[in-house]
Amino acid sequence: MNSATKASSALQGASGPGDPSESLRLGISSCLLGQEVRFDGGHKRDRFLTDTLGQYVSWVPVCPEVEIGLGTPRPTIRLEETSEGVRLVMPSTGDDLTGTMREYSVDRVRRLEKHGLAGYVLKKDSPSCGMERVKVRDRNDVPARTGVGVYAAELMRLAPDLPVEEEGRLNDPRLRENFITRIFAYQRWLDLVGAGPTRRSLMEYHAAHKYVLMSRNQAGMRRLGKLLGEATKDAPVNRLAEEYQTGMTAVMRRVPTRKGHTNVLRHMAGYVSDLMDSEDRAELTEAIGQYHAGLLPLIVPITLLRHYVRKFDVETLQNQVYLWPHPHEMMLLNHV
Repeated sequence: MNSATKASSALQGASGPGDPSESLRLGISSCLLGQEVRFDGGHKRDRFLTDTLGQYVSWVPVCPEVEIGLGTPRPTIRLEETSEGVRLVMPSTGDDLTGTMREYSVDRVRRLEKHGLAGYVLKKDSPSCGMERVKVRDRNDVPARTGVGVYAAELMRLAPDLPVEEEGRLNDPRLRENFITRIFAYQRWLDLVGAGPTRRSLMEYHAAHKYVLMSRNQAGMRRLGKLLGEATKDAPVNRLAEEYQTGMTAVMRRVPTRKGHTNVLRHMAGYVSDLMDSEDRAELTEAIGQYHAGLLPLIVPITLLRHYVRKFDVETLQNQVYLWPHPHEMMLLNHV
């Protein structure tokens, strides 16, 4: 039986530890769910979001343009460079909607706090919801992809730790897998904070996410461990949790590379290799090497590791989120 076949057979019952306590709630641009709120009266339904991710999350739809009172359909709005900076305008009327949109956005983001969002998916290219590379027209009507949607900018400013992505970027398998890993990790964090953080729960959270962090940035993982390990006994736990969350956000934004994953896989293999016979050890080593060379997807060596962790009851790795970052039915690791 080759590595890929053995990995496939070992996937049965591969749900992992530390699953979030409840369904994740994600904010989303309403048009991505198929709601006909676009300027032309149409929508931009995204099948991955509605049909795949939608099985695991509850959506909180928002359309800033409709919610500030613009009709459907409506005249086009866009970002323009002016003497007062980038403004959100309606060219057909000359109306400047910047102040209205910013005031609305601040209020809307604050109202969203009650939903306990674990992430947010924005509509790319939108002058209100675009996360990056939104067209900005200069005074000669020449576009440059240098803008950020007005609502998106306020969302990311007021909720800096919230995992945020655009639906267009989610077509990239690496960006998609990273975002889904982030939202599940963030929901676990919300669970921890909701229960009241303690030094012990912070240490346990860090321990469970050790290899998730290492795959993105080993130095960042160590800094977070040092933050918790060197905190004085009289340091306020809530402040410590805030510092940890800020540091973790910075690390989790980094998309793991093949090299980073390979480093983690080899570290984890060290915990099981002495327990395996020579044939199985060689097979695991080969699978990791083939992944590193781009010949196998990440799911193959990870599933082999899951199998041996269970078979040999390797306590050190049983609670590692890296092995079970999100529901395997989504098959995200099959494409990275």
